[in-house]
Amino acid sequence: MTSSGRIFDIKQFSINDGPGIRTTVFFQGCPLACPWCHNPEGRSTAPVLMHRANRCSGCGECAAVCPNSAIHVNGSVVTDRACCTVCGACVEVCYNGARELSGREVTVADVLTRVERDIPFYEQSGGGVTFSGGEPLLQADFLAQLLRACKVAGLHTVVDTSAYAPREAFESIRADVDLFLIDIKLMDEERHQAAVGVSNKVILDNLEKLSLARHPVYVRIPLIPGINDDAENLHQSGAFLASLPNLTGVELMGYHEIGLAKYEALGLPYTLRGTKPPTTEKMQAAADILRSHALIVKVS
Repeated sequence: MTSSGRIFDIKQFSINDGPGIRTTVFFQGCPLACPWCHNPEGRSTAPVLMHRANRCSGCGECAAVCPNSAIHVNGSVVTDRACCTVCGACVEVCYNGARELSGREVTVADVLTRVERDIPFYEQSGGGVTFSGGEPLLQADFLAQLLRACKVAGLHTVVDTSAYAPREAFESIRADVDLFLIDIKLMDEERHQAAVGVSNKVILDNLEKLSLARHPVYVRIPLIPGINDDAENLHQSGAFLASLPNLTGVELMGYHEIGLAKYEALGLPYTLRGTKPPTTEKMQAAADILRSHALIVKVS
């Protein structure tokens, strides 16, 4: 069992990742490839290089130190990512913060020391620690150790997961998880595979088993125009969720482009460019379909 793992961020004062004020720990690596993901730097299991062009002064220091000649300055700074080994040399000399490595190795003690600073905020608000990503269950051993340490410290714990993980992984952590946050994207398996690259069978099976075990689960549905916002999928989602015996809540979340700048910084294509967020009317109509299945739905 490993005592360290890889994360890409720790965010203080989060109010959207579970009850109260929370500290969210973002794990590196995800088996899904959701095109609307707002944390694309968390997809890879290894560190990734981000270059924010709006911060770049074009000084050329990065090109001078690159051991692989992967950076070229010709009016603008261009990184040949096929040659880049993510060594971090360019990051060290970038005084404008235009270059950064996302992803770092940490220990259980590192994370616990960091989250315990915010205990006064947890106590005042009923908050705690949320483990998100990426997909935290890709590092199930490390996650289990972190959860155990948090429970020993008396902290409320939430795991924000795609639920695309072996059943054994859930069983290894369930006793130390106060609440699971799980996204539902699409009910049709073929459409799910086409949209995010994996089947939904494991996801739905894990969700159903958690609910049958009476474990608190809060489900969130990202509403993505042209992908899962049709009435058929919403009715199928509503019927499935209504069949679960211990659902804590359902939240419908509207698509947004918050992560677009990250795709550009990573040199990745953003395939939903030009997609407009759903209107208030569309969100309410989608929520009404879910509510027709006797679900209480929050719209955000």
